[in-house]
Amino acid sequence: VQLVESGGGLVQVGDSLRLSCAASGRTLSDYTLGWFRQAPGKEREFVGGLVWNGGNTYYEHYNEDRFTVSRDIAKKTMYLQIHSLKPEDTAVYYCAAALSGHAYDEWGQGTPVTVSS
Repeated sequence: VQLVESGGGLVQVGDSLRLSCAASGRTLSDYTLGWFRQAPGKEREFVGGLVWNGGNTYYEHYNEDRFTVSRDIAKKTMYLQIHSLKPEDTAVYYCAAALSGHAYDEWGQGTPVTVSS
């Protein structure tokens, strides 16, 4: 599976942003897709994801209901909607794919998000 993220950029505090992760290659029915982020000087952390077959979503505990993961089956695209952006949301956002029961091992190149105050 090949993954390409898009939608990042420079935004203001309080703005909303939707990131996209377009998948190609194998069928996604056996995959779980996830969003991760890595802030400057920090380790990569999990944000949220979904099981492609069925669309069940799950989030990291800090989500604070500001993050929403969704998908468009026809476009083979996963989205991450972020509301009320904060400076601490500044990071490179990555999407990743994992075959069911396996670790994430397919990664996109990332899309940077900078939140300016």
